[in-house]
Amino acid sequence: MEGRAALITGGSSGIGLTIARALGQEGYGLTVSARRPEKLEEAVKGLQDEGLDAQAVQANMTDEDQIKNVVERHRDKFGRLDVLINNAGVGIGGPVEEAETKKVDMQLDVNLRAVYLTARECIPMLKAAGGEHGKALIVNTASIAGKHGQGWLAMYSATKAGVVGFSEALQQELDQSGVQVTAFCPGFVDTPMTDWTKEQVPAEEMIRPEDIAEAVLFLLKTSPACLVPEIQFVRPGDRP
Repeated sequence: MEGRAALITGGSSGIGLTIARALGQEGYGLTVSARRPEKLEEAVKGLQDEGLDAQAVQANMTDEDQIKNVVERHRDKFGRLDVLINNAGVGIGGPVEEAETKKVDMQLDVNLRAVYLTARECIPMLKAAGGEHGKALIVNTASIAGKHGQGWLAMYSATKAGVVGFSEALQQELDQSGVQVTAFCPGFVDTPMTDWTKEQVPAEEMIRPEDIAEAVLFLLKTSPACLVPEIQFVRPGDRP
């Protein structure tokens, strides 16, 4: 889609980077954001070396001013926003009785508050694009843990359930604007974030990041009359 643009948070690796690449290959200008500057710059340079129009904007998603800066830098470069991929997230495991408050707060801030604030800042540009072509898109990355709470991941599960609820509520607000909202709820995806469990679930048995990216492309190919509120990605044999 030449002339269109996308903003991807949590885009330096894994799901976010794979989605960014897929959108760039479709002609979208890209703003890619992540917390670690060196890793982000390396990832975006790789996209640029492939001939994609991409810029890196570092941000700690717990900081409102940094979130606003990401959106402003995107606006300055591209002047429009057709796709927002709200993908930044963090998961910290352990029993509730041993949880450190700072780790609870970090998950609330990154997984839920930042999703809300980023969407808030992007909505005016998305509405403008939706008014133009009827199919601006917000994808909020939740988790299958947000549909079926997981022990030892209680706060992660709670924040991702919040993302699902927020996505449903936001869609009601945006129904007549040409902006659609979809919550993605994947199980284990083969990314660095799931390295901790690969002794129990081998990488080759996990969902591929490309599967998630293909779902974004599918949503963009559907008509404005087709709304997909949520997509769950589960491995064969996995059931709640």
